[in-house]
Amino acid sequence: MEQFQVFREKAQTKLKIADHMLTMTYPLVKDTKLLLVIMENLFLSLTYAMSSILYYERLFKRIPLFSDNFESKFSIFKEKCINKYDIPQEYVRLLQNVKSTMMEHKKSPIEFERKGAFVICSDSYKLRTISTSQIKDYIAKTKEFIQISSNITHKNEEIFR
Repeated sequence: MEQFQVFREKAQTKLKIADHMLTMTYPLVKDTKLLLVIMENLFLSLTYAMSSILYYERLFKRIPLFSDNFESKFSIFKEKCINKYDIPQEYVRLLQNVKSTMMEHKKSPIEFERKGAFVICSDSYKLRTISTSQIKDYIAKTKEFIQISSNITHKNEEIFR
């Protein structure tokens, strides 16, 4: 199995985990900290889908070598793949939003629950909330992005069988 296929499978697995946690686990537990775990799984799913496209392109030598970190992959993805495959900019913004939410969580000195949402407070008291409705929207968009990624990477897959 090629690397792009492995990443495609990982993206789908992480999305299923996030979706299950939101629809099954969260209603039972009602702990807003689960929303962070769901966001982490969404971030991994999006990153794996992006990596799948990049490794597919790399296999055919259409893009240069890249480092195995998010920033390097994301810049090459924006530069080389978005226009080539007509990927809507909303998915770039989705990746940036989810990534920035995760980074703010890591740097946050204070986090708390308010009205069923998880609130992240920065050093400058800037608030970012994570709600179930927002995550449902993210999951729907992530499903679309994974479908786009799968369509791109399935094109020449019979070569690798």
